[in-house]
Amino acid sequence: MSMSKLTLGPVYYLWDGPKWRDFYFQIADEAPVDRVILGETVCSKRQHFIEPHLADVVERLERAGKTVAFSSLALVTLERESRSLKELIETADHPIEVNDLASVGLINGRRHLVGPLVNVYNGPTARLLAQRGAERICLPPELPFSSIARIAADAPDVALEVMVFGRMPLAISARCAHARSKGRSKDNCQFVCGEEPDGLPINTLDRQSFLVLNGVQTMSHTCQLLLSELLELQEAGVNAFRLSPQDCDMARIASIFQKTLSGGMEPEEAAALIALSYPGAVFSNGFHHAQAGAAWVSRARSTPQVL
Repeated sequence: MSMSKLTLGPVYYLWDGPKWRDFYFQIADEAPVDRVILGETVCSKRQHFIEPHLADVVERLERAGKTVAFSSLALVTLERESRSLKELIETADHPIEVNDLASVGLINGRRHLVGPLVNVYNGPTARLLAQRGAERICLPPELPFSSIARIAADAPDVALEVMVFGRMPLAISARCAHARSKGRSKDNCQFVCGEEPDGLPINTLDRQSFLVLNGVQTMSHTCQLLLSELLELQEAGVNAFRLSPQDCDMARIASIFQKTLSGGMEPEEAAALIALSYPGAVFSNGFHHAQAGAAWVSRARSTPQVL
């Protein structure tokens, strides 16, 4: 179990520059993660918030022994975004995690990572991406365990990663529903998505929690939490586990996962501690168990949900 590694995915939300910087400084100093993915993934308009701090963050993370990779944009719709993507691929001195097939084409066989926004649903797809230079694939969070195990069996030479914590990314749109919900257009959004550093909850007409908006991204309202499932994922051949940043103490979350992976903490205790570290969150693991994604399938008598 000690061979398993933790990855911290990119921050999907809009945090102001100093908060973003300080978050990664804390990760560097306190979080037992092996790999950190940096960069704007959701909306290119946010890029200037983090650019002044990027070099300092990379230096701090690498000094702490973390492996750093850069994330590509999930949806390229503008010429300037296309130019920026090409520049990233041509000039980056770190591995790149691609988040759409256009990036796979542009990277043209160079070694790279594949993020969870790329639809890798079967072994042949995983093998094809590996042949084109993918050295690690983070599988989409909506996959049930049966599919993950099948992909691992069909592509035994491909390193696989699974998202085990965080709101699940569901869709990316060319339009910004987050801005529209506040009476603004995408072109004149005034960065209203920054008002919700953990996403904007959306309810149904009968006031049930439904989704979360994050700029042009749609996310689950529940937070994926796979703890009791870690052992079976390892036994199936998954050797890396991704934590997707939320607006909470992610260094503490990483420590809890590290202790669980090493066998030093039982999943039930870990779940209770994570609920305390991310107060108010509703947790789910339904996709893993081939049920509704928002469902919680308990393998013990208690659940970690704090309402």
